[in-house]
Amino acid sequence: MQIVSYPHPALRWKSKPIKRIDADLKQLIRSMFDLMYVTNGIGLAANQLALPHRFFIMNATGSAAESAAELVFLNPEIVRRKGSAESEEGCLSLPGLYGQVRRAERVVINAFDLEGQEFELELNDLEARVVQHENDHLDGVLFFDRMTETARRELEPRLADFEVQFRRQQASGAIPSDEDLQRALQSLEPDSVPTA
Repeated sequence: MQIVSYPHPALRWKSKPIKRIDADLKQLIRSMFDLMYVTNGIGLAANQLALPHRFFIMNATGSAAESAAELVFLNPEIVRRKGSAESEEGCLSLPGLYGQVRRAERVVINAFDLEGQEFELELNDLEARVVQHENDHLDGVLFFDRMTETARRELEPRLADFEVQFRRQQASGAIPSDEDLQRALQSLEPDSVPTA
């Protein structure tokens, strides 16, 4: 299991809802938390592992020792947003890249937990920002898409570097073509029908 880098097609994929909670999903989520901690993250979406499933995890403390702060959001939906604040964000799929992003200060999110129980949480500050960032991933939206045009333009040379590096890996055969990656994503979607 590894985190995919921009511009992997999974990062622009609109995720499909989870239909079943089973032992495999629970094990996957445990592994995701382990990977998130190793990479010094505080949130991780399924798309970032090239999985087209609608869920993400979060631990705003970033510490494995603070396991009580671990949250799992299956089929999440942000139902209310309030206020506005700008702060710096980064992304595990774009290591070393940071930018100022304006988001709601407070959100209410509805989701399911690993027991299949529906819950609603009101979050603010950092937790609200993480939830909005990760929820965006599930819709194929990246943090720099939310930046002002001027701020985003400043990042373009770095984004181009990510693109060049990714295409080089594809040319060497280390990463499959975009078409093959998209077919793989499609085949992993719930209720997907294999195509010839």
